[in-house]
Amino acid sequence: MTSLALPAALRRDIDACGYFPDLIAETVAMAIAGEEVQQHVIHHEATFARDEIQRHMSVLVLTPTRLIVGHTDESDAPGEAGQAMSTTESVRLDKVTSVALTRVVAHPERHGSNRSATVETWLSVGWGTARRVDLEPAHCGDPECDADHGYSGTLAADDLTVRMSAAADGADNVARLMAFATALQVAAGGGR
Repeated sequence: MTSLALPAALRRDIDACGYFPDLIAETVAMAIAGEEVQQHVIHHEATFARDEIQRHMSVLVLTPTRLIVGHTDESDAPGEAGQAMSTTESVRLDKVTSVALTRVVAHPERHGSNRSATVETWLSVGWGTARRVDLEPAHCGDPECDADHGYSGTLAADDLTVRMSAAADGADNVARLMAFATALQVAAGGGR
């Protein structure tokens, strides 16, 4: 699949993570299928499970018509050869229902000067594929009441959330996630 090329900056960022770069580059290139890449962001994270470290990498690509979301996870079952699972999802921009950008700012009283900084950023994107239900027992407010009032809860879109912090990912990556989120907000709803 060498005919599937990625823009140099995207390939460089994938290679810089050092996490199955050829597999991830090929998987993302297949999903892009030659369409122009307007923005991208990469998030490489490690999770700890028992006595091992498992890595996960997300690649988000914005094209003129789609949001491409790639995820790669490693799976090392005891006694078996190492494996990786790499998945891409392609979402038409007109199907994106929400794009939320949350910023955690240190020293907000100094915002606008060089003495304030965004130290953490969250990007949440919804397009209706996955939803999360959070339920809890309902209460009536009477402390003496022992009746069953059923459950109350919330239904939230849970398609994609990416969190980056300056401490874990570096200030440059936090800035890249903010730029990507801003471009996605414009592409998904700014022009309509």
